[in-house]
Amino acid sequence: MSGTILVVDDVATNRIVMKVKLASACYGVLQATGGRQALIMARREKPDLILLDVMMPDLDGFAVCIALKSDPSTAHIPVIMVTAMADSDARLRGLQAGADEFLTKPLDEMTLLARVRSLMRSQSSASDRRMHDQTRQALGGQTEAGELGPRSDQCIGIITHGKQIAMHWQRALSGRMPCEFTSLSRESALAASKNQPDLFLIEANPQHPEGALQIVADLRARPSTRHASLVIILPQDAQRVAAQALDQGVNEVLSQPVDMEELALRLGTQLRAKRGADLRRAEVEAGLRLAVIDPLTGLFNRRYALNHMENISARAARTGRDFAVIMLDFDHFKQVNDHYGHAVGDQVLAEVAMRLREKLRAMDLIARLGGEEFLIVLPDTGLGQAERIAARMCRLIEMAPVICPGAGGTRRVSVTVSLGLAMGGPRRREADPAVLIEQADGALYAAKAGGRNTVRVAVDAPLMLPATPIALPKALPDMAERKAV
Repeated sequence: MSGTILVVDDVATNRIVMKVKLASACYGVLQATGGRQALIMARREKPDLILLDVMMPDLDGFAVCIALKSDPSTAHIPVIMVTAMADSDARLRGLQAGADEFLTKPLDEMTLLARVRSLMRSQSSASDRRMHDQTRQALGGQTEAGELGPRSDQCIGIITHGKQIAMHWQRALSGRMPCEFTSLSRESALAASKNQPDLFLIEANPQHPEGALQIVADLRARPSTRHASLVIILPQDAQRVAAQALDQGVNEVLSQPVDMEELALRLGTQLRAKRGADLRRAEVEAGLRLAVIDPLTGLFNRRYALNHMENISARAARTGRDFAVIMLDFDHFKQVNDHYGHAVGDQVLAEVAMRLREKLRAMDLIARLGGEEFLIVLPDTGLGQAERIAARMCRLIEMAPVICPGAGGTRRVSVTVSLGLAMGGPRRREADPAVLIEQADGALYAAKAGGRNTVRVAVDAPLMLPATPIALPKALPDMAERKAV
């Protein structure tokens, strides 16, 4: 089964007809004979969607919908209200009660199933959001409930076939919604690459309504408009186009003539959903960044560094070029923490990380492996060049004390570092990243044992620096000096 739908109607014939239609589309169907039974079954069975009749003897559909949306255990379930009442007041009342859709009998089967599919997709997104909120609450955070607008910084783009219609819609909606409005042509909407509206309100051509489907496809294909909400206004007899639009990812379809009060309600719902989706997407991106970034220094962390070293090694095998692996560790850093405190120690780590990052190329990798240990990987770099760069790193850190402001006054903290260097590449004896890190780490310990504030090259490399500290140059080479070897 592709989902479970609760059908609520006091007329047995209506329930049976609806069950046949839904079962033919492979939906599981539950049935309730009245409003009170519907509330009990919704709380117990947690259906994926509810088809709710308006006129029932015990509780009418409006009261049932309000109760469902007021209960946290059922508020997420999409509700389609079904009624023989075709007046706009009933539709508004249903939408205000929290219904996601309001359909009038007799139901067009194609339109019904398209609406069901669309709301099922939104139900999957709602489930993801609930899980996200539960995780956030478990970690002591707040849910998004109070943040979702619609807001004055959200924008609705209106695409119509006449300026008069666009102006009329904008005037009618601006008094009901706090958003910004802009009138667009199809071409201008597709040409812009940034600052796009949050929602596009699209009027289909009455003579060729299927043309709206091409606009939908074009908007969904462009990165700048892919996540925008799409609302289409179609002629009243364009049911097939409406069904296709919903299946193509349109968020809402309405028929002419448009009731502006209803339109404002539906647009507000879509803008709230868009705001929530944007927040979740931004948090996912931030979470992915946090998964690979060390929060103190802003450098990549161990997880990212080890994976990226595999890519550097593979690239070296393809290009035939060497790459350098440098392990860097602070000298006597425990004394910094003991003397100045860990807050100052953190400032020192962050400042040194920034200095190194500014002097390295974009293609170079610099990561904090933990504690005071940094890993630097230099693609397309020979041994002689790597030696010079490592030596200049020593000089850069030794010659400029770190300025650390704090409650106890500004401190100038002088630190030095020791570095171990290993070389990898197809012409070298070793290319495995894990082994190269181990070799560089061994060279680092040799630098520590040899007096600190110096560089040593791994034993397996063709050359080895002398036991005494090497002559340190004045600064790191500029980017222009860092040519591939």
